[in-house]
Amino acid sequence: MPHQHDSHLRYPDIEIYLRQPQPGAIDAWLGETLDAAPLRGAGRGKWQTRGHHEGHEVPVLLVEKAADGFASLWFDSSHTPWLRDCDCARDAAARLGCEVRCSLGGWQPGDDPDRFWQVLPDGSENAIDWPDSGQ
Repeated sequence: MPHQHDSHLRYPDIEIYLRQPQPGAIDAWLGETLDAAPLRGAGRGKWQTRGHHEGHEVPVLLVEKAADGFASLWFDSSHTPWLRDCDCARDAAARLGCEVRCSLGGWQPGDDPDRFWQVLPDGSENAIDWPDSGQ
């Protein structure tokens, strides 16, 4: 389970990892959630857009093939609809219909950097070792 000590803190940014989302699904989700324009090319394998939430701009960056068959989706703002990465991961898995991974919580010295939170489209969740999870 994500760390309890940060369960009510808003993260300064949000990053999740998506396994093969359906084409167009990310644009639709970002449009509905953040009133964002469709992602546009920003260099090799990178896509970006800007959304808005409660009057604040939310820069978004998608990096294809970031790690082990996953794309990275980064929201460079603390002004998102989600408090934590795991909240965003739950929303993304449900809306995009794909596996989503994220950090277990706010990183603390001594935390294992290979431990991640996995959220599946059916709503199941668990902590995994990544990249050694064999998935």
